[in-house]
Amino acid sequence: MKFVVIKSIELKNFRNYESLLIEPSTGTNIFFGDNAQGKTNILEAVYVGATSKSHRQSKDREMIRFGQEDAHICLKIERDHVLHKIDMHLKKNKTKGIAVDSMVIRKYSQLFGVVNVVLFSPEDLGIIKNGPGERRRFIDMELCQLNKLYMHHLTKYTKILNQRNNLLKQIGFDSSLTDTLDVWDMQLASYGSFLIRERRKFIKMLNELIGEIHGKLSGGREVLKIEYEPSVSENDFENKLTSKRNYDIKTKTTSLGPHRDDISFFIHEIDIRRFGSQGQQRTAALSLKLAEIELVRRVTGDQPVLLLDDVLSELDSNRQNYLLESIKDIQTMITCTGLDEFVNHRFEIDRVYKVSNGTVECSSKSDGI
Repeated sequence: MKFVVIKSIELKNFRNYESLLIEPSTGTNIFFGDNAQGKTNILEAVYVGATSKSHRQSKDREMIRFGQEDAHICLKIERDHVLHKIDMHLKKNKTKGIAVDSMVIRKYSQLFGVVNVVLFSPEDLGIIKNGPGERRRFIDMELCQLNKLYMHHLTKYTKILNQRNNLLKQIGFDSSLTDTLDVWDMQLASYGSFLIRERRKFIKMLNELIGEIHGKLSGGREVLKIEYEPSVSENDFENKLTSKRNYDIKTKTTSLGPHRDDISFFIHEIDIRRFGSQGQQRTAALSLKLAEIELVRRVTGDQPVLLLDDVLSELDSNRQNYLLESIKDIQTMITCTGLDEFVNHRFEIDRVYKVSNGTVECSSKSDGI
């Protein structure tokens, strides 16, 4: 297992930070303070630096400090005792610029793998009961980190899907354009079939891990299984597009493809998206995140960096303890409003930061509280 940690986080004009430099511990780092002070912004910066995207789905210009034209994120990373650096410039009206080890990269996929991050936020606890868009986004973000080719195909698929949908709208005014759909359908099926195959493999790997994790979380009372629900088979994608063409022209949108996929969660054959209790749904969401951590380890051979954004307060003590016990050996950054929950659980903390109105102060460093 490769030793991978973030050695420093430097921000300029990112969100509410004019200038910030943090050198986190290789263990557990706590960022505490009142709401709306900038705790989540630090985790967002790490996530953007590692993946090029915001977990909040924010646009680049929204992450730039008010009144400024650009923002800068710099992450220094140690991988097996070798230092690497990610430099990222966010710009209001231009594409972001990214350099890895001072070399400019042209494709975002070249960024993935420098450091793998797993982020867990209160919103993730609702991934089971919320809409399918969130579950597709979970799959895509994780697969992009694990498989650079997946990101390439996803980007191409999304672009072609948008072009096909625009064409479907134009056909409503000019039916002679219908024949041009053949070219787009062929490309959409090609890239989309790859996505479906990779998603199917991903869900299979998750299932190999999540059953044991969920069994421990539920005290052995429940068995959790994930099922992939593609809207079309990878082997029949292009034919199905052709058969649904008239319907798509009528509705002016593409009715089949990975953009319509979903995943379901079953406990003893019961679909907990629809019939599960809130406790079951939250436990399943926690199991999913813990399985994600283990999957990163197995596929990449790296320890991921874990980002916990105010999620502990949303879990009961048993789930808190299980989560904290599971992450002892990886670098973790945790945001919270107070330290009481850590004091009560006698949880080991390596570094504590107090966040207040865009300033961060390292208030203590200890072997435990």
